[in-house]
Amino acid sequence: MNLHLSIGPVVSLIAGVLILIMPRLLNYIVAVYLIIIGLIGIFGTGAVHL
Repeated sequence: MNLHLSIGPVVSLIAGVLILIMPRLLNYIVAVYLIIIGLIGIFGTGAVHL
């Protein structure tokens, strides 16, 4: 049986668990997510292979 995981769902799962444990982390998690998405949008996904 092969198991193929993408990075997006794994990060979302970890972020969700951390938010449940420590709700104050929500601001930091959202900020980091938006910064990463913004950087990927500016520089493109050609150099990022996740």
